[in-house]
Order: sequence, then structure tokens, then C-alpha cells
Amino acid sequence: MQQSIVQKSEHFDVIISGGGLAGASMALALAGLRNSQGEPLSIAVIEAGRIVENLPCSFDARVIALANGSAAYLQQLDAWQVIKPHAMAINNIHISDRGHYGKARLYSDDYDTDALGYVVEMQAIGNGLYKALGAYNNVRFIAEHRITEITWQKNQVDVELQHQAVGEQLDKSQGSNTLSNAEPSNADCLNDASATQSLGQHISAQLLLACDGGQSVCRQKAAIDSSLYDYQQVAIIANVMCDKAHNGRAFERFTDSGPLAMLPMTEDRCSLVWTVKPDQVEQLLALDDNGFAAQLQQHFGGWLGSIGKVGKRFSFPLKLVRANSSIYHRMALVGNASHTLHPIAGQGFNLGVRDVKQMASLIAKALATGQDIGNFALLQDYSQHRQKDHDQVISLTDSMVHLFSNDYLPLAIGRGIGLKVLNYLSPLKQQLARKTMGHID
Repeated sequence: MQQSIVQKSEHFDVIISGGGLAGASMALALAGLRNSQGEPLSIAVIEAGRIVENLPCSFDARVIALANGSAAYLQQLDAWQVIKPHAMAINNIHISDRGHYGKARLYSDDYDTDALGYVVEMQAIGNGLYKALGAYNNVRFIAEHRITEITWQKNQVDVELQHQAVGEQLDKSQGSNTLSNAEPSNADCLNDASATQSLGQHISAQLLLACDGGQSVCRQKAAIDSSLYDYQQVAIIANVMCDKAHNGRAFERFTDSGPLAMLPMTEDRCSLVWTVKPDQVEQLLALDDNGFAAQLQQHFGGWLGSIGKVGKRFSFPLKLVRANSSIYHRMALVGNASHTLHPIAGQGFNLGVRDVKQMASLIAKALATGQDIGNFALLQDYSQHRQKDHDQVISLTDSMVHLFSNDYLPLAIGRGIGLKVLNYLSPLKQQLARKTMGHID
């Protein structure tokens, strides 16, 4: 992995827009591939932020529920050995509906696996990916640059870059917190907001992979429409500590305002993702730690005893965004650039990992046979192979949100019965477990 400034005009095999988790995963999946002559791909990764100590500043202490299948793929990419010491295995998943009798349980032992998944801080995953990328010299990271123009030619994609002056966006008045540091805190990540922009630079490639998130510049430049559904919900996230050890248990608790997840972390911490209605957010964030813990206790119950320490709290609105197409001429959308999901089942990043895996597999086959890696047939294969998985996961998460964020009594009774049925009907339970573990049916 190299970090450098591009020349006025350079050509690569692949340009990856975005150096976050999706972009770094994509770069790592492609870095070891060789063409039929045994030559590696030349890969450029465009990252708008600054890279400090070999990590983008966008990596922070928010957590990701990593599916079993995603962890296996990261192991295949030689990143897991760095990530694993910081990962907490999910051995059991407890699903319940507050105020109603329905409950369901998933146990890793029932599926002959050590873990249904893992809970890992984003920074730890990023560190694993970037350390693994350090073994390759065919990946160029072009940091502090943004894409300003994209021109699609018959045999290549032309990309114009401009230096990105990153202004100070952090609230320095917020003190450090050992329980939760859910935003970047390294002052070295900040550029001078008054820095002048350099003249535009031009690069080109056979294939452009958009790994640049929900507000994807590449998607916008290609005029790919997307559908948006606002759930009218807000997620409050924080790290907390409870009286009882979590013992690798993850909890999904459905309340009248939306789902509440408690995910096990290392050092016996728990990561809270509490979905509430927009009009509740301001009041909950304004509470002191004791008041917030009391409200959380009321909604979560006593599954882990008393809720004690509460880390720094953050919130963000929840929306479902899905691109109407995941491909364009010599371009494909990967991860959140293609789909941004509700966190109810923790499937967003895992769906993106499977995007990466599929794209890497198709490119490997094209290289082995001497085909153009940006040809439209390859992109169509990618779109068709990913369609079913996207449809299933989006349908699962969306239906769960609507079903379990509704206090209408007949629905509440019905879902209570449904959870009971799920708990005792093996085929249904196995299907949910497989999807939770990141396996495609």
C-alpha cells in the first residue's frame, strides 16, 4: 500500500472511490489478484479525508455487528488475525418484545459454530484491513482528494480529482470518554480549513468501483436514481456497562418506539443502539447519565442487571436508501453506495462485504481468461448475482422495522405469537440464523 500524490495524468486498472471499510475491503480483495501474465492489478483508492498513522480519520469507535460469514472472508483476506483480538463473539441472540410474551433465542451451539457473529469497533476492522494492505505495493492511496468529474469513455473511465481541504468539524469541547468515542478525536486528522485547493488532476481506469457511501458522488455523477424511505426514527448509540456479565449474549428488544439492541463488547461493555421517535431524541440526549440509564433500564429491562456507566451518546436519523441500479458503464456500486439499511438486524456492512466478495470473484475470473475487467457483461453478472441477496436482506430488515415499531394491539399479539413460533419451528429459526450469520441461501 502506498500513499502518494498522483501525477498530472495516470492510468490504473481499477479506481476505488472511498477509503473507508468498503473501499479498503475492496482494495484488499483485489490486491492479490493477477492477470493471465502473472501481473498484479494497479489500483488507486481515492479518499477525501486525511490518512494518519496509515488509517483514514473516518474510522472511529462505533461498532459493527460482523456476521460469521464476513469474519470468515476477512480471514481469507488475511485481515482477521489483527481484528480478532478486538472482537467479541456473539454466542447467543435473545429476541423479545417489551410488554408481550413472545421471545426467541438463537444459540451458536445449535449451528455447529463458535459464534453467530462478532461485535467489533470500526477502528479495529479498519486497522486490520490497512495492515493487510501494507503487504502490497500495487495499491495507491490518494488521500485528501475528491472526485469532481467523471467521464465515461468506451474503453475507460476518466476521473478528475481536486485537493480536499478538510475543515475542522469536531466539537473540541467534548471530553474523552473511555466507554465510547464514537467520533474521530485525533487533531492530526484535521487540515487547515483555509488551505488552498490544488489544480485538478486526471486519472483513468478500466473500472471504477464506487465504495463512497450513502451519499455516493459516483452514483450522483452517473445520475443513478435511488429510492428513499424515511422511517421517522432516530438511533441513539452509546457504550454502556451493566451489573451482570453479558457472556457473549446479544439482545434485540422491540419497544413501542422501535428496536433496542444491546451488543456484547470486549471488557464486558455493551454497545447500545436504541431506536426512538424523533420527538424523543432531544429529551433523552439532554438527560444526565443517571437519568438516561434509568430510561434505558425501563425499556430494556433487567436482562443484564442494573445499567451503570453510560458513555458518550450520539444520534442519527434512520432511512432506507437503495440505488435503482448497482451498475453503470464501467462502474459498479459497492456497499452503502448501493444500499443503506436500518440497523435493526445489523446487516448493512455484511451485505457490503458480500458485494466485495462477488465483485472480486468475477474480476478474478475475467483476469484468468484475459477479459476486460470493465466489460458490461461482468457488471451485469455482478448485478444479477447480488440482486437476490439485496432483496432478501432489505425485505427482512424493512418488514421487521414496520412490524416491531408498531404498538397496534392486534399486531403486537400477532408478533408475540410469531416469535413463539419462530422459537420452536426449526426451519424458520435456521433460515433466520443463516441470514444472521451472513450465509446466502
